[in-house]
Amino acid sequence: MESVKEAINSWIEKHHKTVGKQMTQYIRHHMANNLEHPFGQFYIMYKIHKGQKNGRWPTRPVCSDVSSLPHGLGKYITEMLLPIAHHQQSYFRDSYALKTLLDRTSITPGSLLFTSDATAMYTNIKTQPAIAHISKYLRDEAGRTFTHYDPESLIEAIHIVFENNIIAFGDTYWQQISGTGMGISPAPPWATIFYGLYENSLLDRWRHRIGFYRRFIDDVFGIWITHPCQDTNEKLWNDFQEDMQKWHGLEWTCEPLATSVNFMDLTISIAGACLSTTLYEKPQNLYLYLPPHSSHPRGIETGLIFGQVLRIRCLCSKQEDADAHIKQLFQRLCERGHNPSSLIPIFSQAEDNARTFLEKNNNADTRHIDSTGAPHKLFLHLRYHPEDPPAHEIQQLWRQHVSQPRNEPPLHNLESLDGRPFGPTRLIVAYSWPLNLRNTFSVRNIHNRGREISSYLSDR
Repeated sequence: MESVKEAINSWIEKHHKTVGKQMTQYIRHHMANNLEHPFGQFYIMYKIHKGQKNGRWPTRPVCSDVSSLPHGLGKYITEMLLPIAHHQQSYFRDSYALKTLLDRTSITPGSLLFTSDATAMYTNIKTQPAIAHISKYLRDEAGRTFTHYDPESLIEAIHIVFENNIIAFGDTYWQQISGTGMGISPAPPWATIFYGLYENSLLDRWRHRIGFYRRFIDDVFGIWITHPCQDTNEKLWNDFQEDMQKWHGLEWTCEPLATSVNFMDLTISIAGACLSTTLYEKPQNLYLYLPPHSSHPRGIETGLIFGQVLRIRCLCSKQEDADAHIKQLFQRLCERGHNPSSLIPIFSQAEDNARTFLEKNNNADTRHIDSTGAPHKLFLHLRYHPEDPPAHEIQQLWRQHVSQPRNEPPLHNLESLDGRPFGPTRLIVAYSWPLNLRNTFSVRNIHNRGREISSYLSDR
C-alpha cells in the first residue's frame, strides 16, 4: 500500500489548488485514520429478498473501502461525479420523483410495461474500458456542460482509486484487477454514467418503441409501444433486449412485457391511458420496527410514523390502497408492542402532515428542496442517552443563543474571517448509538470464526 499512499500524496501536491483546502484536508484526514489498517474489507451478504435459486441463496460480494487509504479520494470522486450522473437522461432520484414522472405520462393504446435488471453490474464493469470512456466524456461533453471540476485532476484520481482496490479477506489480501468494487464510494455514480454513455444512442435508436425509460443504477423501468403485428412486435422486443447487451459485456435480464410490474418499492399498472401505482413490499419483509422499550431518541417513533404515512400517501394512486397500507402499518406496530392508544394521536397528526405536504407540493419541482440556496448544515454529533435533553430543546437553545440571539445580529448576517457571509445555517442534531449487546456479542472479524481463509487456498 506504500505505492498507493505515495500516489495520493503526489496527487494532493499536484492538484491541491484546484481541489481546494477543505477537500485536501478531508483526504489527508482519512489517510491518517486508515494508515494502521489501510485495506478495504471483503465480505458477502445473502440476498434473502431474492429467494433461493437452484436450492441456494444468492449472494452479494461487498468490497467496503471505508477503512482503506483511497477512501477519502474516492469521496472526492463521488462529489465530482454525482452532478454528472444526475444529468443523465434516464436518471431519477427516488420513488417519489419517479411517481411524479409517471403521473405526467400518457399511455399509447396497446403499450406494455417492462423492467430490466443488470446481472452483477458493478462486478462486470470492466475497469479499463470504463476509465477510457468516462475520461473522454469528462474531458469533452461533460467538460463543456459542467464547471465544478478540473478534468485532469479528476481523471488522475479515478485511475488511483479504481486501479488500486486492494482488499483484506480474513488473513489474505487481494487486488481487484477488473470490475468495480461494490462498496467503494464512487461506484453508484460511476455505474450510472458508464451505461448512460451507451443509453443515449440506445434510446435514440429505439425512440419509436420506447414510450418511457428510466434507470436507477442497475434497474430499468420502461414502456414498450407495441407493434400491431404480433410476430413483428416479438422480434422487435427481442432485438431491443439484444441491443441492451452491447456495451462491454454488461448483461441485462428483462422480465416479460406486462400490464403491471413491480419496480423498486412500487407496483406500476396500466389504468386506461394513465399509470396507477401502489406500494410494493417484498414477501420476505419481516417489518421489524423498533419496539417501544428500545433505548432510542423519543422522536424516533413519531418520525417513523410520519415518514411512512407520508410515503404511502405519496406513492399510492388510489386512496383505498393507501388506507389499507396505513392500517397494516398500525397493526404491525401494535404487534411489535406499541400501545394502540398512544399510536392513534400520532397517526392522526401524521395524516394531517401528509395532507398539508401534498397540498403544497403538487408538482415535481417542489417535491424536493433544491440544494441551490438551501441552508448550510451544521452537525452536532452526540452519543445518545435517554436522560439527555431532547433534540427540540437543543434546537431552541441554538436559535436563542447562536442563530437568532436577542439584541444581537443573526448568524446569517455575520461574515467569516475571509469576508464571506455565513448565510442561512441549519443545526442538525446527529445521534449515534451507545455500545450495546450487539457490539459485545457480534464477532465482526472473520479470522475469529474458525479456519483462516488462507488455509482453504492451501488445500488446493
